[in-house]
Amino acid sequence: MTMHEPPFRDPSVPLADRIDDLVRRLTLEEKVGLLHQYQAPVERLGLGAFRTGTEALHGLAWLGPATVFPQAVGLASTWDLDLVRRVGEATSDEVLAFHHKDPAGAGLNVWAPVVNPLRDPRWGRNEEGYSEDPWLTGVMATAYARGLRGSAPEMLKTAPTLKHFLAYNNETDRCTTSSSMPPRVLHEHELPAFRPAIEQGAAVAVMPSYNLVNGRPAHLSPLINSVLREWAPDELLVVSDAYAPGNLTSLQGYHDTLPEAYAHAVKAGLDSFTQDDDRSQATLGHLREALEQGLLAEEDVDAAVRHALSIRLRLGEFDPATPYDDITDSVVNCPEHQALAREAARRSFVLLKNEGLLPLADVTRIAVIGQLGDTLMEDWYSGTLPYAVTARAGLAERCETIFCEAVDRVTLTADAGPVVADPAGGPLQIKAAEAGAFDLFDWGGGAYALRSVTTGRFVSVEAGTLVNDQPGPNGWEVRETFRTEERPRGTLALRHISTGCYVGAGEDGVLRLVDDADQAAWLAMEVVRSGTEQAARLAADADVAVVVVGDHPLVNGRETEDRMTLALASAQDAVVAAVRKANPRTVLVITSGYPLTWTDDEVPAVLWSAHGGQEYGHALAEVLFGDADPEGRLTQTWYRSEQELPDLLDYDIIASDATYLYFRGTPLHPFGHGLSYTTFEYADLRVRIADGVLTAEVTVTNTGDRPGVEVVQFYTHQQRSRVKQPLRRLRGFEKARLAPGESRTVTLTLPVPELAFWDVTRDRFVVESAPHQLMVGRSATDLRLSARFEVEGEIIPPQSGVLRAAGHDEYDAITFVDETKADGDAVRSDAEGAWILFRQVDLTGATTCVATAGSAEGGMITIRRGDPLYGQAVATVPVPRTDRYDYHAITAPLATADGVHDLYVVFENDGVTLVQLDFGAGA
Repeated sequence: MTMHEPPFRDPSVPLADRIDDLVRRLTLEEKVGLLHQYQAPVERLGLGAFRTGTEALHGLAWLGPATVFPQAVGLASTWDLDLVRRVGEATSDEVLAFHHKDPAGAGLNVWAPVVNPLRDPRWGRNEEGYSEDPWLTGVMATAYARGLRGSAPEMLKTAPTLKHFLAYNNETDRCTTSSSMPPRVLHEHELPAFRPAIEQGAAVAVMPSYNLVNGRPAHLSPLINSVLREWAPDELLVVSDAYAPGNLTSLQGYHDTLPEAYAHAVKAGLDSFTQDDDRSQATLGHLREALEQGLLAEEDVDAAVRHALSIRLRLGEFDPATPYDDITDSVVNCPEHQALAREAARRSFVLLKNEGLLPLADVTRIAVIGQLGDTLMEDWYSGTLPYAVTARAGLAERCETIFCEAVDRVTLTADAGPVVADPAGGPLQIKAAEAGAFDLFDWGGGAYALRSVTTGRFVSVEAGTLVNDQPGPNGWEVRETFRTEERPRGTLALRHISTGCYVGAGEDGVLRLVDDADQAAWLAMEVVRSGTEQAARLAADADVAVVVVGDHPLVNGRETEDRMTLALASAQDAVVAAVRKANPRTVLVITSGYPLTWTDDEVPAVLWSAHGGQEYGHALAEVLFGDADPEGRLTQTWYRSEQELPDLLDYDIIASDATYLYFRGTPLHPFGHGLSYTTFEYADLRVRIADGVLTAEVTVTNTGDRPGVEVVQFYTHQQRSRVKQPLRRLRGFEKARLAPGESRTVTLTLPVPELAFWDVTRDRFVVESAPHQLMVGRSATDLRLSARFEVEGEIIPPQSGVLRAAGHDEYDAITFVDETKADGDAVRSDAEGAWILFRQVDLTGATTCVATAGSAEGGMITIRRGDPLYGQAVATVPVPRTDRYDYHAITAPLATADGVHDLYVVFENDGVTLVQLDFGAGA
């Protein structure tokens, strides 16, 4: 460093001192300019422009061709932390390469990974997450983030951002729905997914989610400062989701004015506003106004600026050089990354079923069939494929292949004539003297796409007119999908999914969108070639049929759109059944970002993978032909039907028996499931506890005649407890690669404190004195051995005194709400007779009950012993009318009830909000 350079540019100065020095040099106006996604340059100090937000979920996205790896849920299905780390590392290489070429276009703050546990497989963004298990999600996210951040201890390669905090698993009304989050679900299921990557310094930023949590927008969550930043070893940057700040006053109506809302956001811990794209003026104006009105202090701005500058300093922006300066374009889609993409895709395949058909042998001719048989899909957060090895292409390198998409070819005819596609890709038109045909693609959920046979292009909508100029469904606003609605005389109407408008025909015959259903054109659809029949004929003429089915990542399940069903698209399902009937040697290959169900139980072999990226076809061929053992294992439960799932907005997995942790039914395929081409035996399970650590050892042997990979999974179950415990919880796993006859001892090491659960009576984790069972096996339900062990811990005492309403044990017809706009949780009754239960309340010496409550209409609370309907009423509390967030402390006498009791707090009216109860002695 020269004598003229300031300390913030000196790498030898401690990071905190460098931040202090830089913040001191900035004016308030300059500091405010750093609070937007597009941070303003400060030329007098040599600070350039800086932008947060480069998408890198499973490879660099949106900036042009780059290596495309399997979707995140597919990466997790490898159960290989080192592989996931290497994929993150390769992705960060390519981010750096793009950044060095275009610093403004490719920023180094990457928005990945997604760590929302996959609570419900209908979530439109299921493909973006890792697992329904929070611990597995956490370790996978940490591995990927560690690859993104690089190996230099003090220097960031890129700055990974965890998405999306908090309790976010629905796209349906995602900006206005509130996720009710009981304390145990929060601390045992949601927060653990975020903790390890932050605590270990692998992720250095967090993005809040669009939804509300317990009635408060996630962007205003007090947990950002009180929990997330307490975990972080260094400064943690918090960036908003796109356009979420504006929702605080618009869709959510949580604050009346934007200066008020933005001030609250900064105080709650938000550092960077992703609002209005690169147009920062309005956002910065609201922040300046908040400062002028005294809603925000300069110290609040300083705190946010420190977090933002910390990332830039750790990225080496102000250093003479970084270890990553030499990364060039040569790394993008380089042979090493192509090989890694192939390895990741191969290891992600999960063999769901195999009745001896796989691995393929003595095969010379394969029929490749299905809508996904000769195409690869990009999803919203994938990169642009530099090349595509499809299932057909990969198998064609091994043997002769014959192929059909197995889609119906149809004509559409109105009274005035058939619908005809313009050969140049222009408008669709009804022409009496001509004929036209379309291939009909069924993507499930009633979503169809039409491809013109004349042009080979898909029907889309441009400026309200139907055209045929697209390669397929694409873009943020997918304009290429339609629903069908029945009309008289066997006709139908087409409804454009994106706009909700109908397809009508003008006097010129051109098809245009119309608002009124009565103006929709009545069209007769005639099948001129059956895709199902064509597929069956083709399958019958092959040694083996490989039917590749699944989802389109941009249709019927994606960001902004949840699924309503788990079922495979009906047309694709029919093809599977017809092909298997025509050729019993049928392999069903499912390619999807989420679990699916199908109807033909007699298919002898079923493989699943997420959308596998550019090397998918090579990987599929290697698994089908047995070059590699299928290594993948499911990271979420595959249910038999959506009927087995709770409501999409029910986030209480404990009360609703959701995920493998609590589900009591028999799933189609369990969490952790995946078959091998060989067999394994488990023996000699040994468990001991010493010095606060549980150690388990088991011997696993490959008892087959092929090399194979086993994912040895350890689970525990607490057999006696004050509270409802998971049926099993994953505690660790190890991938064992074993030659025929080879044995290996696999070890689990688990600190006893990790057996803790959240005690609502004392707001902390607790390890109970209780017997536990340790189980080991191949999945959550295929458990080969078990052993009992005892844990010495605490006995949770009865509770007394102040009982927080949100800390109850059970409830009915209750919603969790915000106590105040800034902090705290309360409960609100949703119906007459709603109740919450507090177990084991010691009322010894208590003579009064003070309820802190409020209600817009007033109401009554009755406290009963033992039963919400028939239990003795020990107190009756009238709740006066109050404004929202205005609570009264109402004192009521307590009937004689010495001793320990289970107390039901019964709400006699809906709309009553309760903050707490205080049982004490009278004055």
